[in-house]
Amino acid sequence: MNGMLLSWASLFALLCIAVAMLLATLRLLKGPAAQDRVLALDTMYICGMLMLLVLGIRVGSTEYFEGAVTIALLGFVSSVALAKFLLRGEVIE
Repeated sequence: MNGMLLSWASLFALLCIAVAMLLATLRLLKGPAAQDRVLALDTMYICGMLMLLVLGIRVGSTEYFEGAVTIALLGFVSSVALAKFLLRGEVIE
């Protein structure tokens, strides 16, 4: 019973994350300001990381967790670079 419950819960979580990623994609394409687009991109990389984590739990494999850590690191660095670019107009001083 617990395995079946975990399977349905992870499927529901993946569906919710996919809807959130779709809405973030719409904001990325439609966003009125550059700041809105940066926040949508942040939301998308967080959703991608969460999808990998849920898939790792569902499958029971550790490779998904390593991919999620990689996405988290690259997403954080890109967010900082984009924020710095929007603030000052240049990334490297």
